Amino acid sequence: MTRRPFVAELDELQQRLLAMGGLVEFAIHRSIRALIDRDAALSQQVWENERRINEMEIEIDEQATRILALHQPVARDLRFITAAIKINSDLERMGDLAVNIVQRAVSLNRQPQVKPLIDVPHMSRLVESMVHKSLDAFVKRDPEMAHAVLAADDEVDDLKHAVYAELLSFMERDPSAVRPSVDLMFIAHNLERIADHATNVAEDVLFLVNGVDVRHSHSRVVDDSGVRAG
Repeated sequence: MTRRPFVAELDELQQRLLAMGGLVEFAIHRSIRALIDRDAALSQQVWENERRINEMEIEIDEQATRILALHQPVARDLRFITAAIKINSDLERMGDLAVNIVQRAVSLNRQPQVKPLIDVPHMSRLVESMVHKSLDAFVKRDPEMAHAVLAADDEVDDLKHAVYAELLSFMERDPSAVRPSVDLMFIAHNLERIADHATNVAEDVLFLVNGVDVRHSHSRVVDDSGVRAG
């Protein structure tokens, strides 16, 4: 195996992943802006963007499979390609979740606003930061940055629970608030799922750098009473 063409192929694979990551970041940001600004044009951009994300997922999978077949990499190179395949799948799912957010935003934008949008945009900023940091950690092979993403996941979960609790109280007081409240709950849920996928990327970075599978090891345990133990 000649090393130079192989290294170039690995670099191209990484660049494609980053390009796809950029499209996903664009989709997440625009999906929330479509909600905040009540802007149908931004919703359309997210839908159009999804097609390219789906195409890139297939292209990256094919490229990674071709590299595996032609070069039969080992050790760190093999871990890189394994991580790339998994990150590719997580990015595609983030793109789908951004579309889910847009669908709820379109529904909400046809209804009176049930509450000022404060918690959801705050949650979105945190989630966007997690996605960006997870990709940065991948590029830089930075385990500390990856660990920061894992730590942020708990904050996103806490924000989602706070949003749910507030919206449930709105629904109990005012039946007309049920539909928009449910839409906002689904948006919070989709943001939390994007954070989970960013966490997956961070875990893949730690696997790539350290060769250790950290899945589930950083999770908080839930006991029989439903209380999370730190």
